[in-house]
Amino acid sequence: MSRLNAFLLLILFTASSGTARGVEPTAADNHYREAIKAVSAKDYTTALTEFELALDIDPDNLRFASDYRQAVILAKQYDRCLGFFEKLVTAAPAASNAYLNYGFAYVDKIPDAGAITQVILANKSLSLFSRSIELKPSWIAYYTRGNSSLFWPKIFGRTPLGVADLEEAMKLQKTENKRGFHVRAYIALGDGYWKMGELDKARTLWREGLAQFPGTSPLVERLAVEGDPLKALIDGMYDPNKRVDTNLHELWTD
Repeated sequence: MSRLNAFLLLILFTASSGTARGVEPTAADNHYREAIKAVSAKDYTTALTEFELALDIDPDNLRFASDYRQAVILAKQYDRCLGFFEKLVTAAPAASNAYLNYGFAYVDKIPDAGAITQVILANKSLSLFSRSIELKPSWIAYYTRGNSSLFWPKIFGRTPLGVADLEEAMKLQKTENKRGFHVRAYIALGDGYWKMGELDKARTLWREGLAQFPGTSPLVERLAVEGDPLKALIDGMYDPNKRVDTNLHELWTD
């Protein structure tokens, strides 16, 4: 299934749920639905405009902003997206989710950028994730900043900072009802420990995650190998030239 088809199937299913419950759509909802229709027709110019109109009305809407970015990736309109989010957070400086997605917009551009530009984009994304945390500490914000730090080469010294953020995400998720996406913290935090040379702590955490979420492939794969094969596996996960899946749909569909 193509990225577009998978995106549309998910969005069309979840977008219909509000109507099924009898919830009256708002003006922002109407623009959002028009955006989804335009994406289905591959009319990305209209889609992006409609997403932006929806976000102008509801700037802190996590779902609108995430789906907007997925359409941006399909259209490869990264600079337009970054410019829009810059204006959005200026107009709505307290919108923590807008800052979070603004940071993701920089991440989305990284695979299409050169090596030096990748570092600049990654650094800008971290500052925006930090602003989101300052405004509203949340699992997704701590996990995102922590996981992003693991992509940095060791020389930059960001791994301990990433581990600290992921530990905060782990603390938060243990106070919440268990959700499927919580497994991501077990994977990333274990990877962080591994990057810091604490293999025993990494394996303990991966085993704990597998006990909580049986059959999770990334955990099974990490526990099945050691030495160079494990290094190759983890290094491959944090290759800046590979596109990171920044679709946040699990937060509202899980």
